[in-house]
Amino acid sequence: MASEVAAAATNTVRRAAKEIHGIVVSAGLMDKTVKVKLGGLRWEPRVQKHFKEPRFKLVHDPANSLRQGDVVAITPSWRVSQHVRHVVKHIIAPYGEPIDERPPIPTLEERLAEKTAKKAAKDERRAARREEEEKSRVEQTAAEKARKTLKASSKVMEEVRRTLQAHGIVPPIQPTQDDVD
Repeated sequence: MASEVAAAATNTVRRAAKEIHGIVVSAGLMDKTVKVKLGGLRWEPRVQKHFKEPRFKLVHDPANSLRQGDVVAITPSWRVSQHVRHVVKHIIAPYGEPIDERPPIPTLEERLAEKTAKKAAKDERRAARREEEEKSRVEQTAAEKARKTLKASSKVMEEVRRTLQAHGIVPPIQPTQDDVD
């Protein structure tokens, strides 16, 4: 498990050199996710001119500390969901309330520690669930074995009763009103 954390940290540090700056255009609509507009230019060869063509990224905001209009630095990270592959590194220029009044943005080490804690909790829940399933499976097999034994013993008792009736030792059982439908 420690090697997985080290490998994730190494990969993240390798990719962390790619710091991208952008402006938050949508915040507060998704939990722990914001939409960031990144600058971009597109060359149009017919008119020999550059046109603005911004790119948009969905960015993970672990503490919900970003507001619309903030200028932020983002870095690539591990995939959080299908479209969220970047994380906020820090706020460059806040818009609205000051940075001191917002929840702090966790560092890479804090995010790795949180991720390993969540994974450990998940592994514990999985192990507990497997133990419960194994226990119920053992109980079911014991109940099935008891049912088979009871069924076999009732067949033996029925054979013994028929044999005794055939020899005239035990009188045949007359059906009662409750037995007849």
